[in-house]
Amino acid sequence: MEFKKFRIRSYEGQSDRAQVEDLERRCEVGPAESVLFTDTMGDPICRIRNSPMYMMLVAELDNELVGVIQGSIKVVTVQGHPPKDLAKVGYVLGLRVSPHHRRKGIGSSLVRKLEEWFTCNDVDYAYMATEKDNHASVSLFMDKFGYTKFRTPAILVNPVNHHSLHISSNIEIARVKTEQAEYLYRRFMGSTEFFPNDIGNILRNKLSLGTWVAYFKGDNIIDFGSDGQVPNSWAMLSVWNSGEIFKLRLGKAPFCCLLYTKSWCLIDKIFPCLKLPTLPDFFNPFGFYFMYGVYHEGPFSGKLVRALCQFVHNMAAESKDENCKIIVTEVGGRDELNHHIPHWKLLSCPEDLWCIKALKNEGTNTFHELTKTPPKRALFVDPREV
Repeated sequence: MEFKKFRIRSYEGQSDRAQVEDLERRCEVGPAESVLFTDTMGDPICRIRNSPMYMMLVAELDNELVGVIQGSIKVVTVQGHPPKDLAKVGYVLGLRVSPHHRRKGIGSSLVRKLEEWFTCNDVDYAYMATEKDNHASVSLFMDKFGYTKFRTPAILVNPVNHHSLHISSNIEIARVKTEQAEYLYRRFMGSTEFFPNDIGNILRNKLSLGTWVAYFKGDNIIDFGSDGQVPNSWAMLSVWNSGEIFKLRLGKAPFCCLLYTKSWCLIDKIFPCLKLPTLPDFFNPFGFYFMYGVYHEGPFSGKLVRALCQFVHNMAAESKDENCKIIVTEVGGRDELNHHIPHWKLLSCPEDLWCIKALKNEGTNTFHELTKTPPKRALFVDPREV
């Protein structure tokens, strides 16, 4: 059977926006049992706009947009990669093909064109993230384009309810200045896998709400980290307001989830004194906070991480933006942070699948180390790519 010829070209904002948004609505995103819909609020490139370099490609057939893909480029830490353990990486995201035009080579052509753009910009590695149960995506990237399993970080999701959480009175939480935060991140997380070389730009972005540190009272910290000294136990994280650029909406969910939501909301209304953790309304568009750069050090730092998470929850609950319904973070699958970050298993994903591909022949040993050995370092998840 012969297919009609389609054309791959760059996205043109004014003329393509409406069709891209329509294509997004027709393409389900997420596992079948709880489909998430993304509302880009009139800006289809909102998820890559804050990256150092970005590109969006569309596939056009008979004046109709039938496919789309996005990509971004940045410099990150990759241990062993010359020079200075830094590599240029290209992130592949947002691949969508119209349900009525699949299995016609459109998705493959979009990926191929995006990789060509990466190569023209001297990218060392291309990588992508998908659900491990998304068999079509896994097959396309791993079987057809030679991507290799890289990491399986966990996406941890905690709902925001209108009850403030109690934070231990012996814990001090302080906000640090942007310059101070950059210093701390470069000092303590600079060797972390995929640590972005432009961390300062991330911290200064208007979507970054700030960086906070936690330590135990009595440690007599006057200017945290500025003199090179930190407490024996401490923790740090930053918060990114993802809901400012796009919203999410749950299209469908298991009956048990619906029943739980309605039942507990009713109980909470009748007995507010119980302060039950309620499941928010996910069936209308909602935003979320993303916690990034989560770091902890010391024998009792796990408790400090939990306190910071509780602080972020209270910040979201008390904010003027009532649409912030969840707190999200993503950490390495084997990272002990999993045990300290509050989350609901019902909403979380224990294994997100990251795949990577070397675009150059040099650095073969580094690529082998990345993909064949168990991860020895934590993984830094860039909030711009959520």
